[in-house]
Amino acid sequence: MSMIDVTAKPEVYREAKAKGAIKLKPETIRLIREGKVEKGDPFHVAKVAGILAAKNTSSLIPLCHPLPLTNVEVNLHIVDDSTVEVETTVKTRAQTGVEMEALVAATVALLTVWDMTKQYEKDKRGQYPHTVIQDIRVVRKLKEEGR
Repeated sequence: MSMIDVTAKPEVYREAKAKGAIKLKPETIRLIREGKVEKGDPFHVAKVAGILAAKNTSSLIPLCHPLPLTNVEVNLHIVDDSTVEVETTVKTRAQTGVEMEALVAATVALLTVWDMTKQYEKDKRGQYPHTVIQDIRVVRKLKEEGR
């Protein structure tokens, strides 16, 4: 087991975009819309958490190269009465891509929304049958030499 050797690869512009979603109860979505989540604005905190996660990906994924990220964007929005979607974009000039950083940013952003809203998601048995984090995926990968 070892990291992939990228020593001979040139540094080039790289970008990756990832998306994902979290399903919540309509009542929870309403609280987010109205700014009434007790812990604060879950979207604001999730953005910061996603950026921090992207920057720390190599500490979380054992064989992932540490990369000098030049930009991380995390955007969240309500899709419908039960879905929040996240989209992350990560950029660098490096010898390897930033797909893992984009995926980790999306995942941690959604986990942060979950953490900030879970108190509203419990059913009468103390379970969370409505809450699902789903569809986390890379939607774009870009590599441009000479940029």
